[in-house]
Amino acid sequence: MRRLRRFAPVIAGVALLLFVAAGSGTRLGLWDFRTGFQLLRWGAYLGIAGAGLGIVALLWRPPGSRLWRPLLAIALGAVATLVPWLWMEQASRVPAIHDISTDTERPPQFVAVLPHRAGAPNPAAYGGPEIAAKQRAAYPDVVPLRLELPPAEVFTRALAAARVSGWEIVAADSAEGRIEATATTFWFGFKDDVVVRVTPDGGGSRVDVRSVSRVGQSDVGANAARIRAYLDLLQLRPNH
Repeated sequence: MRRLRRFAPVIAGVALLLFVAAGSGTRLGLWDFRTGFQLLRWGAYLGIAGAGLGIVALLWRPPGSRLWRPLLAIALGAVATLVPWLWMEQASRVPAIHDISTDTERPPQFVAVLPHRAGAPNPAAYGGPEIAAKQRAAYPDVVPLRLELPPAEVFTRALAAARVSGWEIVAADSAEGRIEATATTFWFGFKDDVVVRVTPDGGGSRVDVRSVSRVGQSDVGANAARIRAYLDLLQLRPNH
């Protein structure tokens, strides 16, 4: 039991290191995202083992023994296991698509971003009615934004909102009302490309946004969340 109390936090600590390495190593280009996911899986398995051993050590600890070792094992193991589990749970609740657009009939097109996507597993071409149907079923709230402002003013606000969102601006064509940018995810450093289209709409303007992942069959809801956050920001964002 003494060895178990000492060994449990070590296993849980290794699990947490694998969890951290999975994302940071992928982001730094030390390995591709598939290896990162594998490290994440191993970390989750070790996290379950470490937390389980910690619980055993806590329940059958000798009188007067220290609590910090089993509690540390439980805490570290829980982090290494819970976060990947939450991601998997989220993935199971959304369709396995990676291209989200407020306009599924005439989605905004990439131009300047295309050279940056050269060699990416996911194409820039829209997937068509099948993808559109899956998106409408999962994200019915992802729709165009209409503002009672002239297109020139909305374009300025849209560009400012894109910069505030932390995107890397690739192109901003005010004549065509098109903004192209790349968003980088925090943990794994995945590159998702975004195109914003501002067009006249009666006496105001219409804003359409499309966000597409370069890799991965499923985006785990990231692109839809990005579009929602951007459009919410755009409604509040002043020109400067």
